[in-house]
Amino acid sequence: MTNGKSDADYEGMRPDRREQAEAFDAIGDSYDDAFPHKEGQVSAGDWLAGALSTGARVLDLGCGTGVPTARRLADAGFQVVGVDLSKEMVRLAQENVPEGEFHQLDIADLRPDGAADLGRFDAVTAFFSLLMLPRAEIPEALRTVRHLLVPGGLFVLSMVEADMDNRAIPFLGKSIRVSGYLREELRKVVEQDFEILEESSYTYAPAISDVPPEEQVFLCCRRRG
Repeated sequence: MTNGKSDADYEGMRPDRREQAEAFDAIGDSYDDAFPHKEGQVSAGDWLAGALSTGARVLDLGCGTGVPTARRLADAGFQVVGVDLSKEMVRLAQENVPEGEFHQLDIADLRPDGAADLGRFDAVTAFFSLLMLPRAEIPEALRTVRHLLVPGGLFVLSMVEADMDNRAIPFLGKSIRVSGYLREELRKVVEQDFEILEESSYTYAPAISDVPPEEQVFLCCRRRG
């Protein structure tokens, strides 16, 4: 239980994340200017590209501008579908990856009883998108990812290592709410639904002043069951 709510309280509920979406609408492609390198994300994307067969169907949760992940996966010959809360990020992703398919959706829309049915995927990526959720929603989000994957499907995610829950922070001139786990706790949460195959971490200093250096954790996983 977190902040007085259990995981079950969020089941069947579509949370209101309009403020988060509006913040990223305003940030737009300045996100890529602030985070120009993304070494860990590129490396994890390369791992996934090497593990999948040509033509595999991949979902990019929180696709942002489509760079680098959706672009890399499309170049590798995969069928790329991306979703993001921000209509501006969806627009930029479609512009950067015109052969991809992009939708303005919340991960809550993708639950078994959700508003959208995008089918099943051979792999799902979630680079820094789950940290936009309150901790109480993250186990439900991971169960949703498991539901979206075919048996044996792959899942690559990244989080910032931090002990926080739904905390407001300044980000590129806006305020967003983020959550995080210390590494061992993150592993325990993820391992309820996934087998962790590889783990890596990077210390990253964004090219801006209002976001401090952060420890980024990347997990390459396989669906259990």
